[in-house]
Amino acid sequence: MRLTVILLLLTAALVTGCQPQVIHVLITTTPTPPEAVEVTAEVTEATTPEVTVEVQATTEIVNAPTVVTPQEILPVASTPPTDTPAPRTPTVTAPPANFPTPVFAQIQVAEQLFERGRMFWLQPTQEIWVLTITSEGRGTWQVYQDTFVEGEPETDPSLVPPPDRIQPERGFGKLWREVEQVREELGWAVTPEFGYVSQYEYHAGGTVDENGNFVRGFGYHVLYSLNGEQFRFNEENSTWQLGGA
Repeated sequence: MRLTVILLLLTAALVTGCQPQVIHVLITTTPTPPEAVEVTAEVTEATTPEVTVEVQATTEIVNAPTVVTPQEILPVASTPPTDTPAPRTPTVTAPPANFPTPVFAQIQVAEQLFERGRMFWLQPTQEIWVLTITSEGRGTWQVYQDTFVEGEPETDPSLVPPPDRIQPERGFGKLWREVEQVREELGWAVTPEFGYVSQYEYHAGGTVDENGNFVRGFGYHVLYSLNGEQFRFNEENSTWQLGGA
């Protein structure tokens, strides 16, 4: 293409020029593009300046974090967990067959307090229970039949009690006057005799043999005073105690 342009220029000069001119035409071929020169850039490792950091050691650790492993988060049970059963409602063990059931009743009673004990009269059995105090809330228990009959002397005018003391009357008085042991153990009465209705219980004792027959044993009675005190009377050793246990 460059050769064609040169020839056109030469032709134009011949036509337009008045005098001949010498034109030197240098014809060259299209130069070959220079080969790509591989430039190798030598990169040398920059020298990093050495930095010295001085760290001051200390033995005090403030808010040191605790490393917790998954095993520590989730406790490992040695045995599979089981449901905890609900507590059972306490039940009373039923007595064996042919064993007497406890007796519960309300009965008419009379009560009188003495210097060293008291007396109870039980209307259903017509008995007089004599309680002698031997220690705090405990003592001996004796049972007597009430033998008083209407029309008999209710007191003995010859027996004069000391101040603030009372001679018992009627059934209590007859027993107290006739049985010297009772009089000596109880002393004089300190309150009048009074009657009321009390809750009464009887719990039989004994066993049932191999044939299913009940063999009677020692039981206990429960009675209440006018003030609501609970007395337990033990047949096994003829004692009484405050409280039902």
